[in-house]
Amino acid sequence: MKSSKPGEATSVSVENITPFGIWLYVKDKEYFLNYKDYPYFKDQTLNAIQNVQLLHGFHLYWPELDVDLEIDNLENPEKYPLKYNKQ
Repeated sequence: MKSSKPGEATSVSVENITPFGIWLYVKDKEYFLNYKDYPYFKDQTLNAIQNVQLLHGFHLYWPELDVDLEIDNLENPEKYPLKYNKQ
């Protein structure tokens, strides 16, 4: 993960990348993002996946992948029924 800019939160890290998905550690909680539900992480470079930022305390952003997720999406997926559909 790159160094944070002044004032930017640093309480997010990629803990593990497996053949099935990635493990994130965010604000003292672990989340598993499987490739079935989060296919935009599959086949990406290690650097691109690890370059994640926590913005505003609740917004995860991967600038190299142009992926945005809110922590609430990970904690309450039933509230967000729309899924990524690769055309």
